[in-house]
Amino acid sequence: MALFERWLSLWVALAIGAGVVLGLVAPGLVESMAALQVASVNLVVAVLIWAMIYPMMVAVDFASIRDIGRRPKGLIITVAVNWLIKPFTMAALAVLFFHHVYAGLIEGDLANQYVAGLILLGAAPCTAMVFVWSQLTRGDPAYTLVQVSMNDLIMVVAFAPIVALLLGVTDIAVPWETLLLSVLLYVVIPLAAGWLTRSRVIARAGGDGQAVDRFTARLKPFSIIGLLATVVLLFAFQAATIVSQPLLIALIAVPIVIQSYGIFALGYAAAWAWRVPHAIAAPCALIGTSNFFELAVAVAIGLFGLTSGAALATVVGVLVEVPVMLSLVALASRTRGSFPDA
Repeated sequence: MALFERWLSLWVALAIGAGVVLGLVAPGLVESMAALQVASVNLVVAVLIWAMIYPMMVAVDFASIRDIGRRPKGLIITVAVNWLIKPFTMAALAVLFFHHVYAGLIEGDLANQYVAGLILLGAAPCTAMVFVWSQLTRGDPAYTLVQVSMNDLIMVVAFAPIVALLLGVTDIAVPWETLLLSVLLYVVIPLAAGWLTRSRVIARAGGDGQAVDRFTARLKPFSIIGLLATVVLLFAFQAATIVSQPLLIALIAVPIVIQSYGIFALGYAAAWAWRVPHAIAAPCALIGTSNFFELAVAVAIGLFGLTSGAALATVVGVLVEVPVMLSLVALASRTRGSFPDA
């Protein structure tokens, strides 16, 4: 396991701290970066997210989906949890907490924005970090790739309608143009670019599929820099709120934590009951638990603005995700013996 993955929690914690400090000591610089927008898309965030996503998209092999017929159980669980359950349970928890449990603590308009941010998190299953979680649990890398590839294909057509449906149910106005633009920028174009790059790399290598691994290995430092820089920037944008309202951060984190452990338990229990091998079961449960926070953050910023409650909610998702996922990785590793080996 590489140095970055081994100390992932530390690097993210340092990036969060650096972001908060930057936002407090250089608010003018942060405001200047926040102002760099075109059509509600922040250019700095867009570049960093592209740097993070693109190498992962090159690794996606859509041809691998042809082999799902041999072992369909893990993929069925992944798709069912990610697209038929998770977005709706996250929306339900968000409404429960911000419209009922926290009623009187948070005013209506802000509560709606926090609900919107959590909906965006719930509707965006992980496509990048799941490779790390799979590796940490000794998951089947080829099957994980199939799961990610299928999720990405579904996301192209399902993300915007599901988000629009759930935002509509919560009476939040849906700016369709911005939502579709975000899907185009952060899902469709990176996927297409990754597929074209992958095809070209393999063609130049005379059909050697390992050439893609070597190519993405060279890109990995840019992906890591993109991840950490994105975390720094997001927390810089929200530094004043984070420092002045730490209780608010804890309130937002509660439904995210409940959702994370609940979705993992559901996916993992289904895989255990269906006798899915651990190398498939662990990534199967983790991919639904983790979020494509890059997409959620980008869409929240585009729809509601950099300093909005929705953007803050997605940023709290980043804060919560790493320690929660590492705890679930540890749980999955300890329970390996309860699953068949193959």
